[in-house]
Amino acid sequence: MSRSLLLVSCLVIGLLVLACYKQETNRNDTNRNAASSTSTPAAASPVATVSAEHVGVAECDNFINAYEACVNSKVPEQARAQFNAALKTWRTEWKKLAANPQTKAGLVTACKTQLETARTQMKAYNCTF
Repeated sequence: MSRSLLLVSCLVIGLLVLACYKQETNRNDTNRNAASSTSTPAAASPVATVSAEHVGVAECDNFINAYEACVNSKVPEQARAQFNAALKTWRTEWKKLAANPQTKAGLVTACKTQLETARTQMKAYNCTF
């Protein structure tokens, strides 16, 4: 029972974060379009290194590393804090789930689902992972 509850909680948190991201994207589209003629491309900005902190589940670690690289290289600076907060939440919650042998197996599915959702939503930033 607790394994299912933790898995559902993880998925709900991820979906809420992505839902909030979608709202922020809509507000930033106008600002991004207005500033695009005067700002440098996001790819020209310095890229932060991918965090070395791992969850312990390959699917989750691969997703987090790809997502973090995308955020650091393609998301405008003013929107990065929101994405980094989501990354921090995923890492923290998924590490807790990975530490429990009963919930670790379900984490593979949760991370794969989160990857598919993020692929769709991060196309706005030309992220491919």
